Order: sequence, then structure tokens, then C-alpha cells
Amino acid sequence: MVWRPLCLEGKEADPGRMDIRQLHYFAEVAKHKNFTKASQVLFVSQPSISKMIKSLEDELGVTLLDRSEREVVLTDTGKLVHEKALNILQLLEELTSSVHELVQVQRGSVKMGIMPTISALLFPNIIAGFKERYPGIEIQMIEYSAKQVELQMEQGNIDFGVTVLPVNTRRYETVSLLAEELVVIVSRQHWLAGRTSVRLAELKNEPFILFTKEFALHDVVWQACLQAGFEPEVAHMTSLWDFCCEMVASQLGISLIPRSMASRLHHLAVHPVSISHPQMAWELALIYPRDKYLSYASREFIAYIQANPPNQPG
Repeated sequence: MVWRPLCLEGKEADPGRMDIRQLHYFAEVAKHKNFTKASQVLFVSQPSISKMIKSLEDELGVTLLDRSEREVVLTDTGKLVHEKALNILQLLEELTSSVHELVQVQRGSVKMGIMPTISALLFPNIIAGFKERYPGIEIQMIEYSAKQVELQMEQGNIDFGVTVLPVNTRRYETVSLLAEELVVIVSRQHWLAGRTSVRLAELKNEPFILFTKEFALHDVVWQACLQAGFEPEVAHMTSLWDFCCEMVASQLGISLIPRSMASRLHHLAVHPVSISHPQMAWELALIYPRDKYLSYASREFIAYIQANPPNQPG
């Protein structure tokens, strides 16, 4: 910090760079009213302290200490500078303490983008365990579709997020969370309800209930159908998991969802059917930018996930 001092005694002082040690030594001398005692407390030679305080007086263009008496006495300007010096030293101590706490991950915050429903199945136990270890770290979770996670990260709105692979690995580091199959869900009155597996090509004439284009699952299903030789007939599109499954149960169409989601639909009249060909993988990962600074709290959270991977939901 560069200080440009005022001329307080009729002479102009040259601007200089104030050293925090000057304030520290000055405060100790003022406290003990004696250079020798201050020297003993600071473990610094008395001439060094005298020289440092004299340089402070020269920079400010004032006399801070009355040295004519047996005890060192603060001048009027010395009292003012002493008060301000104590404030500065206190702020510096608080700053050092706060940085130490941050580096030691005793405090901080992370912003995480998560996919609705799926991430909710994976993260409650992780977050509970992490909060138990680091109670001072605030975790903020914001729901986005898989595609929105990357966009929000690029805009700096979140530190990291959960999305569907693949992603651009030149831009993002990835931590694998979950790999599972996609299954077809049909109503219990559907002709597939008695089957355990089906080839994707057999669904050519079925009405599909797809997720909207903002969802990575939309692209996964669409591309798989094209590769199987047909374009899916879209009966409805939705951004709501529950609504999608309810429509399937109401015989309005079929849908493809992760196995973990299908296993939680016992309350609905739907039946999951495996896809024998092609096998369709659904991979979730935590991603974060390669070239962006990550806070200590964020790094610790990522390390915690790597050491404590989420359990398979179901």
C-alpha cells in the first residue's frame, strides 16, 4: 500500500512505502513507553526499532514520540497514528486468521449445479458426510438440466456441476459418479409388459414420451433411435420426470429412463424393460473447468467425492 502523507508540520514529506513493521514496532513502543522493553518483547535490537520508527515519522512528516522524558510519550499526532495503527494491525490479524481458516478448509462456500431427481438420489449422503467433517463450509445446490450445467459453469454462476457424459475433456476435468443402463418403461397393459428385454428397433412404431431438448437424455435417445434405423414418433415432450412417468402409466406412450429411476416407480403401473441391442449407457460425472481457479472448499469437496463415491441409487 502506498501512502501519500500530508504535511502536518509545515514541511512536505516525500511519499514512501509504509512497512507494516513500522506500525508494529511503533505500537509496541507506545504500549511499553520504552524502547528497551519493546526491544525485549519483539526480539529486535533497540537501534533497529528506533530506525524503523524514525523512518515512519519521516514518511508521515510528523513527530510521533516525545523522547525528551524518561518515559516515551506520544505526541498529539502520535496518539492519532497509534489509534489507527492498532486498527490496521487488528485488521491484519483478522485477515491472517481468516486466510488460515480458509486454507485449512474450516470455512468457505461452494456452488454446485445438479440435475433434478437423479442427483437428488446420489448426493444427500455425500453432503451429510461432508458437512459433518466441514461444518463451516456452505454448500449451495442449484438445479439445472445437464446441458445447462456447462453453460452456467462457463458464465461463472457455479463452481462445478453434475452432468451426463461425454463432455469436452479438453475444457473439463471429470469425476465419474455413476454408470448404468437406460431401460424402456411401459404401462402394465402394454404388449412389452411381459418382456424382460427388447431390441431398440422393435420400438419403431411406438409413441415416445421424450424429455425436452434442454435435457441430455433427449439427444441420447434420439441419436440411438436414428442409429437403430428409425426416427422416434414423439407423442409428448416434457421437462418433468414425474410427469413423464405418469404419462407412461396412463398408456400415452413409452419412455427411456435410467435404471435407477425406473426402480423407484413401484407406486406407478409401469414396467421396466431392458434394451438388449444396442445397450445404452447412462454415465453421470462431476465436472469442473481445467483452467479456472477452484477455492479450497471446492477442491476439498471434489476430493471428498472421489474418496467417497455415491452409492448406486435404487
